[in-house]
Amino acid sequence: MKKLLAILINLPLAAALLFFTTASALQAQEKQDDVLLDRISSISGVTGVERLKSTHFKDKYVLMFEQPLDHKRPEKGTFRQRVFVMNAGLDRPTVIVTEGYGAAYASRPQYRDEISRFLDANIIFVEHRYFLESVPDTLDWKYLTAENSAYDLHRVTTAFKEIFKGKRIATGISKGGQTALIYTAFFPEDVDIAVPYVAPLCKSREDGRHEPFLSDFAGTPREREKLTNLQREILERREELQPKFDSLCSVKGYRFRLPNEEIYDYSVLELPFAFWQWGSPISEVPAPGAHPDSLFAYWMKISSPDYFRDSSSTQAFFVQAAKELGYYGYDTRPFKGLLRIKNAKGYLEKIFLPEESATRFDKGLYRKLKKFVAKTDEKMMFIYGEFDPWSAVKVSEPKSDGVVILVQPGGSHRARISTLPEEMRKKAVETLNLWLAD
Repeated sequence: MKKLLAILINLPLAAALLFFTTASALQAQEKQDDVLLDRISSISGVTGVERLKSTHFKDKYVLMFEQPLDHKRPEKGTFRQRVFVMNAGLDRPTVIVTEGYGAAYASRPQYRDEISRFLDANIIFVEHRYFLESVPDTLDWKYLTAENSAYDLHRVTTAFKEIFKGKRIATGISKGGQTALIYTAFFPEDVDIAVPYVAPLCKSREDGRHEPFLSDFAGTPREREKLTNLQREILERREELQPKFDSLCSVKGYRFRLPNEEIYDYSVLELPFAFWQWGSPISEVPAPGAHPDSLFAYWMKISSPDYFRDSSSTQAFFVQAAKELGYYGYDTRPFKGLLRIKNAKGYLEKIFLPEESATRFDKGLYRKLKKFVAKTDEKMMFIYGEFDPWSAVKVSEPKSDGVVILVQPGGSHRARISTLPEEMRKKAVETLNLWLAD
């Protein structure tokens, strides 16, 4: 203390005042942080609150939130759902990130979604039930429904309303985009704005619209032909490529429900979908007759068999796809006589679904969401990539002026507001700000 006083006595008056001002500001910020921490910790059902580092927010926390397994029958038990909370200012709007999978990446100090960045908004980031840290102790698939996921988000949002009182923007990417749409459709009063990114709206387990999209629309006719020829070549050169395929699967420890020869076929069928989904450069496609090592390396880069592994971390997604979210199929006709599989019908059951999850596809969710988008008065902005196969099942053009659909020309599943052409991007951000001010 004597040393500190001596330093302060010898400091110029302005510097001493700056010291005390800075120290007071830090103490005030720490006190505010403690108050926020106490308020979050006092929310019913919240446990295990931990402070995290952030390069973008005043403070950031991760917590567990108790949820009913079945919101309509709470007596069936509960599970704990992981939630991240990021504070940009209690007077700011709040982005509800409706993640469709696990939320581990939100723990990174650098994490900030683009809507929060554009609007200087808080974030409440909710991990989807049945993924990573949000898996019930007893895995009963009947509780994994879109409706229950919407109720999860509703309970979290309601719990934080008294802390973050500004407007709320629901947003998510891909399956998270679906989840944002689902949440908004079930609880429109919770959401002031929704921004689903690359969100599909499938009408059946194997929807049927993806295959013609890939064969007739994505890219140019020459590019599509080049990919089909690549698929045929990989199938025709099975004798020299199958040993490489088997060796890779053995080294990586991949286990499948089907023989390797059939997984080989599915990896080839998946290739154009994966190519266009992630916007791969057509210039990198190997020329006909390429060295087997080069051909194999490229194939594995675009369409690795790890996607078809048994009991993967995304198993819960396939259960949802089979039950009510829907998915895509494969067109085997161009490869007649080259495949070991007879056809690709029902491949979700053959490759991905646990036996205890078997169920018929329910079109009720598709009908509800389609009708909601067509007639809603909610402010919604959908972002898609032109050549993303999921754009084959994008939402239909709405009747309401409050619903905006923006498609990135030549874009992929990576389409975001920040990747749109400049004029389109400016329009999107201006629209969001106008909606917030409304």
